[in-house]
Amino acid sequence: MDRRRFLLTALAGTLVAPLVAEAQHPEKLYRIGVLERTSPAINATNLDSFRQGLHALGYVDGKSYAIEYRTADGHDERFPGLAVELVRLNVDLILTRGTPAALAAKNATTTIPVVILGVGDPVTQGIVASLAHPGGNVTGLSAAVTAIYAKRVQLLKELVPRAVRIAALFNMSNPALPPQWKEVATATRSLGIECQLLDVRKADDLEPAFETAIRQRADALVVGLETLTQTNQRTIVDLAAKRRLPAIYASTEFAGGLVSYGANYPEMYRHAASVAHRIFTGAKPADLPVEEPTKFELVINRKTARALGLAIPPSLLARADTVLE
Repeated sequence: MDRRRFLLTALAGTLVAPLVAEAQHPEKLYRIGVLERTSPAINATNLDSFRQGLHALGYVDGKSYAIEYRTADGHDERFPGLAVELVRLNVDLILTRGTPAALAAKNATTTIPVVILGVGDPVTQGIVASLAHPGGNVTGLSAAVTAIYAKRVQLLKELVPRAVRIAALFNMSNPALPPQWKEVATATRSLGIECQLLDVRKADDLEPAFETAIRQRADALVVGLETLTQTNQRTIVDLAAKRRLPAIYASTEFAGGLVSYGANYPEMYRHAASVAHRIFTGAKPADLPVEEPTKFELVINRKTARALGLAIPPSLLARADTVLE
């Protein structure tokens, strides 16, 4: 779906929302299983956006739908058991975020529809047959999170032109991360700078990883987006500030971070509600193409930059979608 069509669709949904809300009164109470990386408190903005999307389509929380929320709390190995639990509850649909959660849901059921979010390469990971024709019971929205890492490295180099060594904070136990690390390594090599992998697999690995980065003279940091890092986003932002390490993040969920470049996740969750609605009204996941974002948002935090003693290049500020003061 191109950007113009996406925007027109979204705008049309907004304009007709009051009419839809009046016209639709779903008689069935749909049970939506949400299989997430983090707690409802950490994920509140995205979850609220999903609810807002459902409300705009005439669904009333507690009356026409109910959410069964399950979180891995930063531990990918919990996803398979949580997915089985949702299947046993016989939910009408499962909403997931990230590759491990999507794989767990796909492996747990072949009949309950699964709507995915934030999966970098659902085809390569075997989650869908193709983006245009997913097949099976899975569809949703991809975040195109793999190829975008080259752009993040480029932005970080613009932000810290003196950088000769960039570290990457990645959980390599997540099957989506090795291809992303490869993108970082290729991008740094093309810029003539070194790269350093900080493989973190549990929360206790985070502080030692930052110590390693500083000891090995990393000039800047690329932070991966997956279960561990998202669950510990506050810790990571604080450690970057404490170590005075300029960092680029994959989403604005890392509040207070220097810069982020990626898809608008609240908007993706809102749009996921329309995918769920289409399934509830008869569409088959196999026939609904997996959509990819066509625009990524660049957000710069000038307050954090000042604290780090960084001057943001005017050319970068001019390209930013949002500048936080």
